[in-house]
Amino acid sequence: MKRILITGAAGFLGSHLCDKFISEGFYVIGMDNFITGDKKNITHLLQNENFQFIEHDVTEFVKIEGDLDYILHFASPASPIDYLKIPIQTLKVGSLGTHNLLGLAKAKKARILIASTSEVYGDPLVHPQDENYYGNVNTIGPRGVYDEAKRFQESITMAYHRFHGLETRIVRIFNTYGPRMRLNDGRVIPAFMGQALRGENLTVFGDGSQTRSFCYVDDQVDGIFKLLFSDYSYPVNIGNPHEITIKDFAEEIIKLTETDQKIVYKELPKDDPLQRQPNISLAKKLLGWEPKVDREEGMKKTFNYFKSLSYDELRKSEHKNFTKHIKR
Repeated sequence: MKRILITGAAGFLGSHLCDKFISEGFYVIGMDNFITGDKKNITHLLQNENFQFIEHDVTEFVKIEGDLDYILHFASPASPIDYLKIPIQTLKVGSLGTHNLLGLAKAKKARILIASTSEVYGDPLVHPQDENYYGNVNTIGPRGVYDEAKRFQESITMAYHRFHGLETRIVRIFNTYGPRMRLNDGRVIPAFMGQALRGENLTVFGDGSQTRSFCYVDDQVDGIFKLLFSDYSYPVNIGNPHEITIKDFAEEIIKLTETDQKIVYKELPKDDPLQRQPNISLAKKLLGWEPKVDREEGMKKTFNYFKSLSYDELRKSEHKNFTKHIKR
């Protein structure tokens, strides 16, 4: 049985990856320090004989007993609210954390896949964005802590690949959504759905003409799985190329939730990207991958998940563990 370490295992995407690899016959070691992850995302796995959980901060030395075949590094704050509240931890997990895991991969002779992001493109001057675009990023702006953490992560990963011959893979993840997202984490979909469920008006930043492209979590996980077992070491975009303006998307959410909320407009945050759309030609050619779940179907599944949350969960606006780590 192949053994895989998944960091950020209690997070939205990490927990779905744990499910996927267990279903494919792997022994999964999940790792998380719960800075933004949630135990409830992996509770259903804790009694599974093919799952082991280790509570640990990957910015500290990572030790795993026994053989290890693969590593997926998904430990990182991933939403604006998170990385603006804990900027230093965000930089540390992208630098020190990645360095620790690359060292572990080297010691174990394991293949490692690094979770990068479309944010490496910044506020892009090229549209749609393909893997050859180097980006337009403000290194000292408030979003720079996340953008530069991920850009450094890619650089050190390629250095280990070139210098040590390490088997590496890099996925550039575009906006992904689905069950287990945290409400009020600053991302568009949970923010809109949370406001609709609470009877609040939907907040659109700027004039709403900026665009996003949303990929359902099952499609994202499938793309990551295929990339891990490919022979390609350079970054690959995994996302849904179907683009929509934020204003039109807010109107879709109002229709989906059958509420009568209005749209209110606020000032656009500094360096917020005006366009976000992946060019997935490489993923199609290399992996035979493209998204299958259309937005209407995915949004219904996601909304039903949010509707199932308790009243207290719906009202909660801040992760309980932030105060524990805020000074790091």
